[in-house]
Amino acid sequence: MNDAIFQASVWILPVLVAITFHEAAHGWVAWKLGDDTAFRLGRVSFNPLRHVDIMGTIVLPAILILARAPFLFGWAKPVPVNFGRLNQPRRDMVYVAAAGPGINILLAFAAALVYHFVPEQPESLTEIWLATNVGNFFYLNVVLAIFNLIPLPPLDGGRIAVGLLPNSLAIPLARMERYGFMILILLLLILPMIGERIGMDLDLFAAVITPIRDWVIHGILVLTGNG
Repeated sequence: MNDAIFQASVWILPVLVAITFHEAAHGWVAWKLGDDTAFRLGRVSFNPLRHVDIMGTIVLPAILILARAPFLFGWAKPVPVNFGRLNQPRRDMVYVAAAGPGINILLAFAAALVYHFVPEQPESLTEIWLATNVGNFFYLNVVLAIFNLIPLPPLDGGRIAVGLLPNSLAIPLARMERYGFMILILLLLILPMIGERIGMDLDLFAAVITPIRDWVIHGILVLTGNG
């Protein structure tokens, strides 16, 4: 099988399932806490077509995978939430935001448990394909959860921080939402590129996120008997 086709085939399903459950979880929790906006718009759904953003879910991740980039970055259509309609807006905003990363951690646990049924040394192409899909699904859900917990709006971690911090800190943080993605691009792409050119390691994102990722992966593997 052509390597590019194989790489695409072992990432498509993990990406679609991970982002679908992530977005549906946001909508479901919001619905249960008083805001039915996402439910009325059909976003509390396991149909990936309702959540896929062509550029963020398909094109950009595919380019990064095929380019063997050291990180995977992308996005889905954000689930619409009217925080003012939640039963207790500030508290419930935290629950809605945490639902996405929370379901990804649960899916990572599920993938680690499934791995017990995957051959230890897959030989056939089918076994290799299955084992790679399960491994990618596990890794992707861990990374998606951790990435989204970065305390920077509009990421889930930013919304959680806004809900938990005192107003003196929450209000300035909330105002950063319009610049959130620009800051992420700066940290993910521009700073490392500048660092390469000047001979310095400016990949601050990797320096912080990678140890947390490895710790979470190790913890889940140990708890599921794979460590």
